[in-house]
Amino acid sequence: MSDAEADIFSGTKPVDPRYKLDEVALNAWMEAHVEGFAGPMEIRQFKGGQSNPTYQIITPSQNYVLRRKPPGKLLPSAHAVDREFRVISALYPTGFPVAKPFGLCMDESVIGTIFYIMDSVDGRILWDGSLPDSTPAERTAIYEAKIATLAALHATDYKAVGLEDFGKAGSYFARQISRWTKQYQLSETIKIPEMDRLIEWLPTSVPEGETTSIVHGDFRLDNMILHPTESRVLAVLDWELSTLGDPLGDFTYHLMNWVMPSGQRSGLAGLDLEALGIPSMERYIELYCQGTGRKSIENIDWYFAYNMFRLAGIIQGIVGRVRDGTAASAHAQDNADRVRPLALAAYGFALKAGMTP
Repeated sequence: MSDAEADIFSGTKPVDPRYKLDEVALNAWMEAHVEGFAGPMEIRQFKGGQSNPTYQIITPSQNYVLRRKPPGKLLPSAHAVDREFRVISALYPTGFPVAKPFGLCMDESVIGTIFYIMDSVDGRILWDGSLPDSTPAERTAIYEAKIATLAALHATDYKAVGLEDFGKAGSYFARQISRWTKQYQLSETIKIPEMDRLIEWLPTSVPEGETTSIVHGDFRLDNMILHPTESRVLAVLDWELSTLGDPLGDFTYHLMNWVMPSGQRSGLAGLDLEALGIPSMERYIELYCQGTGRKSIENIDWYFAYNMFRLAGIIQGIVGRVRDGTAASAHAQDNADRVRPLALAAYGFALKAGMTP
């Protein structure tokens, strides 16, 4: 992603009139429910957060972040900000890097939809997987910090932190394929035959040996805040897709960066990784296995096919929300051009994994 493209999604802007908040009602709720809160407050909207509108609340003593469900017609089970709040509230006491949660409001009368408040964490959000402003040693350290963070999440005892009912144990891939198939079909704007073939084949070919852990669902470079000067993860963001599921789905989604073109966000394909100091895909898999006690990972092509199919379903959902007038980003329409290439890439990996054309 270029600097200009990153600037589209980075930082804050004046609040979009479609997502304006009732500041009087919000201020009263914050005074009653957020310990230490004291106004006056200034509200700005983050440029990113296409799915759930996200705001910065600036006060004289502390800054906060508000995440809300968008108003309007929504797909079933989407935009579950209450689930986001629950998972960060469970992880924060363990020392896992998430923003401190302050409060959840399920009363839609306050600002029109449910929302939660968390700490505003100062640090770096990086978009370009090649890390152009870093040295080779810094790149190595950042990638090692990223994969250690994901391994730590997958090693967290979900029962011990009170998340035993955060999702269903087992049959994760079958449920995910079903979920994103439905979202894709509800949001479909053009016919893509390769997606239809994947919808048929993926449920019949799930690898054996599924296990269960907390999964983030969208673990990538720009969904984490790094320390301003150190190669350390301060907070993992955007837990909307988190659930209980197979950690290999989460890891191989993140691993797709190694096969995605370098011009796309965190894509690394075609770069001289050794010269840059970025671990090879094989080395990254090795680091993850070391962090989680695995010996190896089989069926990588199937996981890539699944994850690209899933990402196509997610992005088609954004395109559908543009069609329906509920997308939170003015740039969400740009995603329409991404769906077909993802479907074709997923189809290609499925063929490698044994699917017949």
